[in-house]
Order: sequence, then C-alpha cells, then structure tokens
Amino acid sequence: MASMKLAALRRRTDTLSGVSGVARLDRRTTRLAGRLNAGDIAIIDHVDLDRVAAEALIAARPAAIVNAQPSISGRYPNLGPDVIVAAGIPLLDNVGSEIFAAVKEGIKIRVDGDLVYVGDNPVAKGTPQDSRTIAALMTEAKSGLSAQLEAFAVNTSEYMSRERELLLDGVGVPQIRTRFTGRHALVVVRGYDHVSDLKALKHYIREFKPILVGVDGGADALLEAGHKPHLIVGDMDAVSDAALMTGAEVVVHAAPDGRAPGLARVQDLGIDAVTFPTSGTGEDIAMLLADEKGADLIVAVGTSATLSEFLDKGRTGMASTFLTRLRIGGKLVDAKGVSRLYRSRISGAALLLIVLAAVVAVLAAMIISDAGRTYLHSAQTDWNSFVDWVQGLFS
Repeated sequence: MASMKLAALRRRTDTLSGVSGVARLDRRTTRLAGRLNAGDIAIIDHVDLDRVAAEALIAARPAAIVNAQPSISGRYPNLGPDVIVAAGIPLLDNVGSEIFAAVKEGIKIRVDGDLVYVGDNPVAKGTPQDSRTIAALMTEAKSGLSAQLEAFAVNTSEYMSRERELLLDGVGVPQIRTRFTGRHALVVVRGYDHVSDLKALKHYIREFKPILVGVDGGADALLEAGHKPHLIVGDMDAVSDAALMTGAEVVVHAAPDGRAPGLARVQDLGIDAVTFPTSGTGEDIAMLLADEKGADLIVAVGTSATLSEFLDKGRTGMASTFLTRLRIGGKLVDAKGVSRLYRSRISGAALLLIVLAAVVAVLAAMIISDAGRTYLHSAQTDWNSFVDWVQGLFS
C-alpha cells in the first residue's frame, strides 16, 4: 500500500510544473559532483560559486542546482553561475541553510520558480538566476575588485611571514621515494580545462615520460585519461579509493600544527603515507615537492594561471599559490604552452610524407632525363640477372 502511495506521489510530481529530480546534498561541492547522477537536483552550500566547481556539477548533467548561499556575493566577479546558466541548467540561489534539514538525501523534490517543493509542500524559497540577473550581479561585483586585490596582497604578506623558511630554503619538505631529479613533472589538478589539456599532452607524456602527480581529484583525472599517477598529494577528500590503490606514493596535506584528517583514510586502506605540514594548498605541495626534489621542468594542468582565475577561487590560500609560482620561477610552465610548442614539432606522419615526396621527385627526374633512363634500364637488367641466378640455384 505504501509503495502504491509513493508511486502515485511520484506520478503527480512528474506532472507538475518546474523541474523534478532526486535530491543530492553536500556542503562540499566537489564531493557532491562525484556522486551526482544525470537528472538529479544538486543542493549545495557554496558562496561565490567558482568555475571549476560549476563545471564539475555540469559534467554530471543535473536537472537543477539549488544553492543555500548566494552564488555571487558581490565581493568579486566569480565565474561559476554564468557557466551553469549557459549550460541550460536552472539555478536557484540563496535558499538558506535550512534546506539541508528540510530535504533528505535521495527523496524526489521539485524546483518551480523561486520555490523548492517536497511533494506538495514548499520547503525553501530563493532567487532564480538567469543570464540577465547574473550579468547585473557581475557588474556590481566588479566594483569590489579593488578591495579583493588589497586583501590578496595582505594574505600574500601574511603567508610569506608564516612560511618564509619553506619558500626560501625548502625547510619542512618531507623525504619521499619518488625520484624527480633530471625529469619533467606533470602536476594535475581537477580544475580549469584539465580534460582538454591532458588530451593535448598525450604525445608529450608518451615521449618525455614525466613524473605524474595528481593533486586530490587530479589523480582520478589522470586515470580517466589513461595514465597512472606516480605521486598523489592533497587533503585526500576528493580522490577515489581506486586512485589511492594504484600503488602511487601518497603525501597527505597537514595543517601547520600537524593535524592531517586525510591521513586516517589513507591508513585505513593499508597505504603508507607521509605528511606535509603547511598552510598552502595541495597544488603548492605538489609543485614545491617537484622543485625541491630536482625536477627539470614542472608542467601544470588545471591550476590557476590568470588573475581572474586566482580571484575566482575565492580563497586566501591563493596567496600561497602565487608565492609558490614566484619561488619556482621559469621552471613552471602551463600545460597550454607546452601543448602549443609540442604541436609545432614535425609529426611522424608529416616526416613520412616528406620522404615519399622526395622519392617521387627523384624517380620523376630519372624518368625524364636520358641519364636517368639509362640508369633505370641498367638497374632493371641487373635485377633480372639476379632473379635468373636465384632461380637457377633452386632448379
């Protein structure tokens, strides 16, 4: 009887206006993206939704996205909401944190206009966003850029004071088994354009065989691209068990006081790991390790490279990334630059065509010249004599 009532409720929900789907909730957006199914409704808790998180959600093809927080707070012009709306996914904004108590994981809900319904009951109200409203919010947010730049400068100075010995002298970098000396290192973050960049670097990876470093979910990105990571670093909250079990060496990001929440998870899988205490980010750890251990070149995939990308992350930790890049200097190259340079080289197919064209040109020259025809006739006579001699041996 209960199942019949549930089926009737689902049929009634499907016939109502708006968008219906199974609710999936998580206060960590990247973690939620990993378990979203097509047609689900994602409920997130993300102020100033950045482009990387938005693209992770879009990849799962949800029916709608409901944000408990304002997707654009006005502090700076973040890129995530515009990406979601451009993908044709409804975005309901700023419904309040109470939605996490009002909606249970796995139940069917409906988003209609500015309301979220469970059955026939509205449980949350927010602001629907579209291209027009987002454009207006982005215009307002640009006025906050100067304040963000000032805060960025302050955070950079504070980080330099805290991590001076690490940045200048490498104090605190742990000992690891992975050998970087004299080799390239490819540091992969599940971030900006990482899928297309890894695809473009396929031939580079095959030829140069760099040390492959996955930063949290970047390890899974390497696996998805057909590569096995040599080293995995980060908080261990966005990397799969499958990636951790590949045999890669693991370095767990720890707080400056030594606390490393991700260490227990790794040890529960029976994997040995070392910790790296720092107030920087996972990608900072990866780059500092590669640099300190003697990598000749560090190629970054999916990391922040421009000012808008740094600000879009919306974290004080971006100051550490900025200083880490200054420390590494010319050794660090963005993946797009490497792929452009690599594509400019002559491919094997092009080289083969050049050789064939040269052979054809030589044959044509020999055919149209008297000396060439004489040489070809002599070569044919010699070949016929050789064939007759071979046949005589077996007759």
